[in-house]
Amino acid sequence: MIQPNDLLKKRDAMDVLVELTSAFEGIASMRISQIKNQVLQSTNFFNELWGIYTQLRVGNSFSFGRDDQTVNLIDRELFIIITAEGGFSGDIDQKLLQLMLQQYSPDSNDIIVIGHHGAIQLAQRGISYKKYFKLPSRDQNINVSPITKEVQLYRSTKLFYQEYISLMSQTVKEIDLSSAVKQRVLSSEKNEDIISEKNYIFEPNSFAVAAHLERSMMQIAISQLILESKLAQYASRFRAMSVSHQRADEEKFTVQIQYNRAKRVLKDERLKEIINGLKKVHLGV
Repeated sequence: MIQPNDLLKKRDAMDVLVELTSAFEGIASMRISQIKNQVLQSTNFFNELWGIYTQLRVGNSFSFGRDDQTVNLIDRELFIIITAEGGFSGDIDQKLLQLMLQQYSPDSNDIIVIGHHGAIQLAQRGISYKKYFKLPSRDQNINVSPITKEVQLYRSTKLFYQEYISLMSQTVKEIDLSSAVKQRVLSSEKNEDIISEKNYIFEPNSFAVAAHLERSMMQIAISQLILESKLAQYASRFRAMSVSHQRADEEKFTVQIQYNRAKRVLKDERLKEIINGLKKVHLGV
């Protein structure tokens, strides 16, 4: 039988685990609230840029902000996967990786990883990647310029990210980056005003201005998808911590019952020893 002291130590350990999981739940909940507000602000700013861009009459295709349209593009599809920086985000990174690997071919795809956990997961599978970037620790003024420069080298780019649905539900998604830029717009209404060199002065020219807007919108779109992934990661962490908290609480309750029983058994044994000792004294043994 387990001794009461051992059960007491186990109960104390469960107490610590309950407190830790509760603290992580609180931190994740706070970060979710902060990131939601940042995504909303970023979306509003993006919509303003898109409104100006759609009024420019410089071409019919989104060219990822390339100043030189004659540059030879890499004829491979770039995969960008956004994962957590650490492994403390539930199973959502594994699901995202599985989604990407279903389409990945080393002969036609290059991979850029955002988040240390994804880089580790790929290395464990023996899959090489072109570059790795740390998941930004802050939620404002995210510098994604190095990533956009990589995107501009490729003919097409697909981005794999995690989507926040609710606090207890998250999913993994993929999207073509040029489509992602356009889908950042909440309203489909078009402004009838046309901006062209006939009624506006552009420096150095309208194509350079359009390229600058494309780069800006692409950076905002990537930043938003990073924030969306972080939102899902924190929600996944919250869900994992909630489950761990509940299990730790249940285990603590079970250990407490075992401890009470063990104490009662120990008291009963001591009481029997005392009674047997009194009987022997009474009988004169």
